[in-house]
Amino acid sequence: MGRGDGPERPARPARPVRCRADRDRRRRRARTRAELVGAASVAALAVGLADRALRMTVDYSKERVQFGRPIGSFQALKHRMADVLARVEMARSASWAASYALSDPETEPAEAAFQTHAAASYALETASLAASECVQLHGGIAITWEHDAHLVFKRAHALGQLYGAPHAHRGAVAL
Repeated sequence: MGRGDGPERPARPARPVRCRADRDRRRRRARTRAELVGAASVAALAVGLADRALRMTVDYSKERVQFGRPIGSFQALKHRMADVLARVEMARSASWAASYALSDPETEPAEAAFQTHAAASYALETASLAASECVQLHGGIAITWEHDAHLVFKRAHALGQLYGAPHAHRGAVAL
């Protein structure tokens, strides 16, 4: 084949030229997306932990008898458990909203970030509150090795330390 007889074959195939700024922008977007998915996962985990703490407390309050009746029948304890239940359900809804915002391609990234950080902040605070109430309402048994309440308490506080304290998530979206 001589000149003009056919297509020329270069030694290397042509590749599109990519700018380093494009690659950096893609990496930043991927890192931000991974952080948001992690925050939504932590929110869901915190909601599950808070729910577990509440269920443990309710079950224990039905078993433990003081002054001749179960401690769950005392109005003050009912109110404390009802407050935790309300917070757990709000945190669950926020967690679902954050997960939906991340999975919906039509949701703006800023809105997804807001939903996710708000859910993580509220869920982590709720898990901490539920764990604290669990220990308080269980009494002395909660801090012994024989009962699982101390594990819930430790995990609730560890989540905030490992994956961002509630105030850090609020600061991310200026709540």
